[in-house]
Amino acid sequence: MTDHAETGPTEADTATDARGRVAELLAIREEAARGPSEAATAAQHGKGKLTARERIALLLDEGTFSEVGALRRHRATGFGLEAKRPYTDGVVTGWGLVHGRTVFVYAHDFRIFGGALGEAHAAKIHKIMDMAIAAGAPLISLNDGAGARIQEGVSALAGYGGIFQRNTRASGVIPQISVMLGPCAGGAAYSPALTDFVFMVRETAQMFITGPDVVAAVTGAQVSQNGLGGADVHAATSGVAHFAYDDEESCIEEVRYLLSLLPANNRENPPSVPTDDPADRRCERLVDLVPADGNRPYDMRVVIEELVDDGEYLEVHERWAANIICALARLDGQVVGIVANQPQSLAGVLDISASEKAARFVQMCDAFNIPIVTLLDVPGFLPGVDQEHGGIIRHGAKLLYAYCNATVPRISVVLRKAYGGAYIVMDSQSIGADVTLAWPTNEIAVMGAEGAANVIFRRQIAAAEDPDATRSRMVKEYKAELMHPYYAAERGLVDDVIEPAETRSVLISALAMLRTKHADLPARKHGNPPQ
Repeated sequence: MTDHAETGPTEADTATDARGRVAELLAIREEAARGPSEAATAAQHGKGKLTARERIALLLDEGTFSEVGALRRHRATGFGLEAKRPYTDGVVTGWGLVHGRTVFVYAHDFRIFGGALGEAHAAKIHKIMDMAIAAGAPLISLNDGAGARIQEGVSALAGYGGIFQRNTRASGVIPQISVMLGPCAGGAAYSPALTDFVFMVRETAQMFITGPDVVAAVTGAQVSQNGLGGADVHAATSGVAHFAYDDEESCIEEVRYLLSLLPANNRENPPSVPTDDPADRRCERLVDLVPADGNRPYDMRVVIEELVDDGEYLEVHERWAANIICALARLDGQVVGIVANQPQSLAGVLDISASEKAARFVQMCDAFNIPIVTLLDVPGFLPGVDQEHGGIIRHGAKLLYAYCNATVPRISVVLRKAYGGAYIVMDSQSIGADVTLAWPTNEIAVMGAEGAANVIFRRQIAAAEDPDATRSRMVKEYKAELMHPYYAAERGLVDDVIEPAETRSVLISALAMLRTKHADLPARKHGNPPQ
């Protein structure tokens, strides 16, 4: 009888098996990266939309994307889901570089379940959000989804709750940017609303809580998807979108530009860049840009172009509340946030929308260590029943609260008018501006000379033989006594009256001095700002 020793797999067998498993893995990865059928990709392109991976490739520096959860699949059964378990589960997540700096990204893949969110889909987003918060790096969402996956029921809804909770936890800690590239309806719309910036693409992106069919059923109003929640509606009317673009390529390129102006997190300063624009460059054009006559309009954007490096800036909410300008720019290579009244729109008054717009921008700048420069030319708050009943007191207080709460360097410059409560709210020295400057054309007062004279001298005017001549004389007296350019400076409410042409160099010098500013706030859980 011959003994036959049992032998295990040879080294050659083991190597063959390993190679087979590697080949299997590569095939699965290729399937995951390829996504659904070519027909689904063609349908996506036919709608004028890119695929999730094409969008990520546009956003990130070439070759820097590292994917997380590419092999994830749902585990739901029933309602036909068990027969369709694609890899990625309809969302591509990972990290990469933008201008050489780390960012995290997730992108809905509309070709898979219409980008709808299910349990596995949500878990991938939760994971990448947690990674972004832990790493202290920006988070960009490329949104193109049909909402909650109905087949998975309440599990899908709970997934949205996890996203909202993380959006809130990350608020003011890392920059969060939502890029709307397709539909976003119902509760899904609240995640973009919680982020710092919302970009939208015209025609293909829509956001609304209740769609056109529901609106028609409840109110009888007939409206298209774009008419209800398209990019132009949210950029100009509702203020939900900060930016709107005609195509995905230009939209995503502007996201990259915005990221170049933001720090990675709230513990860092925004990135500085070298500039060939001299810090001591005189802005002679400013002397003629701003008319001395307070009733004549001019374009504040041209003033900003003269002041900032190379005339370049990124305006936030350009089409909403046009009576105030909020922009990110650089002075001597350092990022600053600019808040400025726009005399070309409603004479630059503050109203409900302008107050909300500027307040959110000031809060964003303060959260991410961006110094604030405020350019004042404000005749007051917009009067009217609609404004009062709409809560101008409450909304105006939001801007006041944001400025008072801000600890970043703050410099204000009065170009021309600065009247009443609007002057106080627009970062006056009395609410904590570090440096307050004024041009020789400034008029800082409780109200305009005409209105003031009518109140103070109403009896003399009424009793005069020539009321018009008397009123004119009283207006001149009031201007001479209480509105001359140096009145506020004499009382310490303005630190200096400067030549307009020197504004750029003075701002840069003051910002350099304030770069090491440190402010201690009272211990508290959080404030309770007006809502």
